[in-house]
Amino acid sequence: MSLKHKMKNFFRRILDWFIPVGKRSAKELSKGLVKENPTLVMLLGLCPTLAVTSSAQNGLGMGLATLFVLLGSNIVISLIKKAVPGKVRIPIFIVVIATFVTIIQFVMEGFFPDLNRSLGLFIPLIVVNCIILGRAEAFASKNNIYYSILDAIGMGLGFTLALVLIGSIREILGANKIFGMDLVPGYEPMGLFILPPGAFLTMGLIIAVINKLKQGKKD
Repeated sequence: MSLKHKMKNFFRRILDWFIPVGKRSAKELSKGLVKENPTLVMLLGLCPTLAVTSSAQNGLGMGLATLFVLLGSNIVISLIKKAVPGKVRIPIFIVVIATFVTIIQFVMEGFFPDLNRSLGLFIPLIVVNCIILGRAEAFASKNNIYYSILDAIGMGLGFTLALVLIGSIREILGANKIFGMDLVPGYEPMGLFILPPGAFLTMGLIIAVINKLKQGKKD
């Protein structure tokens, strides 16, 4: 076989490996943004979603904190999955998650004290966020570190986008502001949207729109 044919076969093998890997990488990274959005589609992590999204800033802060914990825990759990006995895997996963929650809590207390006070108890409660434990059990413990990182980034960004969306709508309608900046002069805010009922109303409307769009595609 000539050198030309050898090189051609070599690059063909590389391409045959990269194409499926690239497709799966894109799938794992993008699935959490829309198709399997943890908040708006799978309806997970609703406690912090409804509680802290009175403003876009709070939603962004909670989303990024959760993304950090999700990314760190997915990496560690993917690395130690073979060494963890099946009977004690859940307690070990929770300890790993709690470690990263403690780290992000110290960081927020030191560098973002105002945001930390706004989010309050919901930062330590990230430990029991079903999104994080669910991804650890369903994905990171069964896949390699590369795909676990992509899964964490995709799901974390999807959660963050959902919180920012809900927080923005509530802040605009309920306070006539976005990220603390005044918007329309003379507009009378609807205070209901800043209150807890506004969280349920806003999320219900967003989910209704998503379901309507899905139904339209099927039709």
